[in-house]
Amino acid sequence: MFKSGFITIIGRPNVGKSTLTNKIVGEKLSIVSCRPQTTRNNIRAILTKDEYQLVFVDTPGIHKPRHKLGEYMVKVAEDSAKEVDLIIFMTTPQEEIGKGDEMILEGLKNSKKPVFLVINKIDENSPDVVANTLQKYSSYIDFAEIIPISAKKDKNIDTLQELMVKYIPEGPKYYPDDMITDQQERFVISEIIREKALKLLSEEVPHGIAVEILSMKKNDRGTYHINANLLCEKDSHKGIIIGKGGQMLKRISTYARQDMEKFLEHKVNLKVWVKVKKEWRDSKFMLKELGYKDK
Repeated sequence: MFKSGFITIIGRPNVGKSTLTNKIVGEKLSIVSCRPQTTRNNIRAILTKDEYQLVFVDTPGIHKPRHKLGEYMVKVAEDSAKEVDLIIFMTTPQEEIGKGDEMILEGLKNSKKPVFLVINKIDENSPDVVANTLQKYSSYIDFAEIIPISAKKDKNIDTLQELMVKYIPEGPKYYPDDMITDQQERFVISEIIREKALKLLSEEVPHGIAVEILSMKKNDRGTYHINANLLCEKDSHKGIIIGKGGQMLKRISTYARQDMEKFLEHKVNLKVWVKVKKEWRDSKFMLKELGYKDK
């Protein structure tokens, strides 16, 4: 009996959804950053074993949108919960249920799909705070399973994975054995550059950046030549991204190239330019050009 199912991981921004996806699949498919609202698309990550196939939809964090990009992110997250076999609601230990989590839980109350409560970052909190969180959330709706974890420290991840397999239905193998994501290589490459920028840049810049892959070619020797624009919204941000003597852009490019070579398993020659596109997050044309469009 082979089992297969689609699983969505939803929650507030920055609760560890991408870290969990990467940990289970064993590949860095979703970008990870300490900044909220890092994930903008619902990335499908695929884990295939002899007995089952799990297809993960790692959604953007649900939040109150402030621009068209934000509206797109929230819609992607909410739509994903309607088309899956299992919903993972992820949060972190806290004294009270916050408004963000309350909004998500209200939307899950009438779900016909099993919903897991996953409390992440238990390694960063006291047992009392974790226990209090479990009690408050478990009384809010009827969760199919409740699992405290640490995605970063790999605590209880195996248990969570076993429970996922228990709840998904019998089904076909949707993707080939060696396929770990249905996202195109260009998208993953652009996300790698964006992750490095998010990690290295100062607070006022990151949410206003995007990456545009201009060209991606592989030569006869197997080396990838990739040209990309790193877009920002303000002229003042351009100088910050480039840095004194071009040092910041060089660091972003170097770290991005290293991850690209691991992902593509080939040498990479990467060139990144910085371009100002004012208010791109509110431009339907720019959002569509950058891949943020409804399916």
